[in-house]
Amino acid sequence: MIQLRSIAYVLGQFLVVFAATMLVPLLYGYLAGDDQLGPLLYPMLITGACGGALLLAVRKPERELSQREGLLLVVSIWAAVSFFGALPFVFSPDFPTWTDAIFESVSGFTTTGATILSDVEVLTPAVQFWRCFTHWLGGMGIVLLGVAILPLVGHGGMQLYRAEFSGATSEKLKPRITETAMALWRIYFALSAALYILLRMAGMTNFESLCHTFSTLGTGGFSTKTASVAGFESPLIEYILIVFMILAGMSFIQQYRIWIERRPARVVRDIEIRFYLALILISTLVITAVLVGEQAYDFEPGFRSALFQVSSIITTTGFVTDNFELWQPLPQLLLLALMFAGGCTGSTSGGLKVSRIVLLARVVDREFKRMVERRGVFAVRLGGEVIPEPAVQSLLNLIYLAFVVNFVSCLALAALGVDVLTSIAAVAASMFNVGPGLGTVGPIDNFGHLPALAKWVLCGCMIAGRLEFYTVIVILTPAFWRK
Repeated sequence: MIQLRSIAYVLGQFLVVFAATMLVPLLYGYLAGDDQLGPLLYPMLITGACGGALLLAVRKPERELSQREGLLLVVSIWAAVSFFGALPFVFSPDFPTWTDAIFESVSGFTTTGATILSDVEVLTPAVQFWRCFTHWLGGMGIVLLGVAILPLVGHGGMQLYRAEFSGATSEKLKPRITETAMALWRIYFALSAALYILLRMAGMTNFESLCHTFSTLGTGGFSTKTASVAGFESPLIEYILIVFMILAGMSFIQQYRIWIERRPARVVRDIEIRFYLALILISTLVITAVLVGEQAYDFEPGFRSALFQVSSIITTTGFVTDNFELWQPLPQLLLLALMFAGGCTGSTSGGLKVSRIVLLARVVDREFKRMVERRGVFAVRLGGEVIPEPAVQSLLNLIYLAFVVNFVSCLALAALGVDVLTSIAAVAASMFNVGPGLGTVGPIDNFGHLPALAKWVLCGCMIAGRLEFYTVIVILTPAFWRK
């Protein structure tokens, strides 16, 4: 039987820690001279009070959480974070409804980057800071806070880890999950510090550098400007962000091998990394050829625009430097396909993940061989390792679940009066945590005009995609709640 009291106690601990994270934008707003700190102060007090109330109302659990309880804890934490993380937007006058505030919060923590705002610059510094900070926390901060800080997570900690780093090639770096979390945290923080320094040197203000560092490393996409990165009109800033978007889309397991173990050769041999980089290069060259071929761009601006948008979409960051809705159909279709692919397993990016795309291709290739040689026995290999059949079946199940969620969500948006192109693009951009789509939710548009119910559907897509479908859908099945 599921011990709801144990889950409530751990959730209470998490909320107390989560309330403490609101001190960061609150302190920044105070130092920056922001005289409207209520939108951060009141939510911090409410979140901390609710967490403390849970701790007082239930007893400390006497055992570690079971696997089912861990799954429920993961979903509960994401739901709680989305709700309490929306409170700064609720207290801000720039978000007209609760639905809009929840949508912005879910989009921030799932690192989707879709927004309902038509004018970003109207936000106060503290709220603007919090908005981008949600990306940094959501990228890896939630799982790392949960695993490294909460002393009673137990199996729930492993579920948090798996929810972020699931896949055919995921693995632990250290024998203890807490040590793994801290190792990843150091890399995450170091990359953030490096990007911040480079953006400052490239001409961004302190505030702009911090916010874009949060959004880039979390592969989110919220910017301090309504025009996104295009508003800076700086090729140097664009190239810096390209490098760090690509790094953020790489597995943090491989990042550990590069920066800590000093074994870059092993990373270069990794099939997922090679395919990921090849996909970026080939897509960039094809789009560059189209842009330059139609004489709309010179080579360097065309190459930079193509590389930036490819890097932004495949890593599901969602920054924009160009209105790609004005491009030819081929580049648009390529970008739409890259939304589905996503970055590497174990990164902060969304999508199906490159390793799964490669593995799916190997499974299809095996079926072709079976058709030709019916008596042959063929194993599916990835990176020189034989993939067990349960993992193959799990992959096929995941693809099926993604298709079902995608199709049902598109039907729901269409039933609410959203046009077909916008429905398809909005659902893909949400469930794979990309941000900008096509149609009326394109790179220079926003999601604010969509019906309220459509926004709730997309919120569900964002959370389901971030937790890779299984974790969310399994708790909706009757078998999960049986004794």
